[in-house]
Amino acid sequence: MKQVLPQLSDVLPKNRELYYDGKWQSPRGGYSETFNPGTGESLGNCAEADAQDVKAAVAAAQKAFDSWRYSKPLDRAAMLKKAAEILRANVEELALIDAQNCGNPVSEMSNDVLHAAAQIDFFAGLVTELKGETIPMGGGVTNLTVREPVGVCARLVAYNHPLMFSAGKFAAPIAAGNTVIIKPPPQAPLSALRMMELLDGVFPPGVLNVITGGVPAGEALVEHPQVPIVTLIGSVPTGRAIAKQAANRLKQLIFELGGKNALIVFPDADIDQAIDGAVRGMNFTWCGQSCGSTSRLFVHESVHDRVLAGVIEKIKAYKPGIPTDPATTMGALISKSQLDKVLDYIEIAKNEGAELVAGGKRPTEPELANGFYVEPTVFANVKSQMRIAQEEVFGPILSVLKWQDENQLFSEVNGVEYGLTGAIFTKDLATAHRAASRIESGFIWVNRAGPHFLGAPYGGYKQSGIGREESVDELRAFTQIKNINIAF
Repeated sequence: MKQVLPQLSDVLPKNRELYYDGKWQSPRGGYSETFNPGTGESLGNCAEADAQDVKAAVAAAQKAFDSWRYSKPLDRAAMLKKAAEILRANVEELALIDAQNCGNPVSEMSNDVLHAAAQIDFFAGLVTELKGETIPMGGGVTNLTVREPVGVCARLVAYNHPLMFSAGKFAAPIAAGNTVIIKPPPQAPLSALRMMELLDGVFPPGVLNVITGGVPAGEALVEHPQVPIVTLIGSVPTGRAIAKQAANRLKQLIFELGGKNALIVFPDADIDQAIDGAVRGMNFTWCGQSCGSTSRLFVHESVHDRVLAGVIEKIKAYKPGIPTDPATTMGALISKSQLDKVLDYIEIAKNEGAELVAGGKRPTEPELANGFYVEPTVFANVKSQMRIAQEEVFGPILSVLKWQDENQLFSEVNGVEYGLTGAIFTKDLATAHRAASRIESGFIWVNRAGPHFLGAPYGGYKQSGIGREESVDELRAFTQIKNINIAF
């Protein structure tokens, strides 16, 4: 039975203003246009916050924090669970909004909504676990610690999973007793606005706020003295810029940044499993626009040709199509500039001597002509010094590298500035442990690639980030420890 989805225009948010202090607010900074990357069509204007808008939103969030911080943990949990229920009840329309606004297939965006709801429920269940300790001090003294919320939290999120990030990332700070300002991606703000239409009234005014806008809004949030913690899902250059700004006030930071992640196939690997992992790990469904994508495929020379042939065959299942079509397996890139960047890297790879063995061009279907599409692309005979093996493209380009010596392998695997994820394919447990210990990344898969596991800390080494998320570590990061010493 064919899935029946709501009309595309019917699901778009009616409110395009800023949401803070429990109501929609007209922006002082004006409006900017947002687009459908799958068709190139305008989706209308959204509020563009300026520094004065941010100042007003922070004031509302700080006022709410003064009382919210003392709310009962189980009351916070109940509100979070209600928010999760509302998201699940509106999966189809939220998925359709993201498919229109960020270009990812609607089927994948439905999973994003469910993942966000699961994250909210997860942190709602941890509210009573923010416990302190008692410390022995000898007779007549009790010494204890308590965890307290930090205040107004700014969460700046990326365009590849707009609703999942906007919704999933308010859970931990709110569960810990903080108030939150979400800044959705300027390229795809619509699902966050619709989220606030749906969640209006769930939390007290000022607890959850959404500020849309570009760089000026982000800079104003980072600079504001009443925002003690700033988090980012984004690029390394953006993370560095925020870190420099935040240093002026010694703000706490949580960053999930870029990746140039390696997937290693050992000679004894299950070849079919490795091929499947190599393709899944690239996240071709959303055009490789993922910090965690395993975009460098290191294959031992003894199985190289079999793996390469299998990858070329398997990626045929990923065919660019209109994102709102439930049958689409691969969507569009977020923008014309991102499309141009990907096409530039394809030419750079050719000029540096890599062998194009699949894809490498825009699709020719007439219905895709106005969107930002590129075929899933594979390069063979890639060398580690080439730019496509060193730089994050954030697009559907897989680089295949042949290896023989294990020491040289790990020198090349770790020879990039990133360290977010890594994957290992082998049937030998000793090999798996040895390889996992040598890869300089924060999140490692063995005999699979791609999935996250709620409760398992996710984050990167080196330039790929600061801190860990999706676990109790994320919850604790939004608290500060106070020590209390009582003399009797």
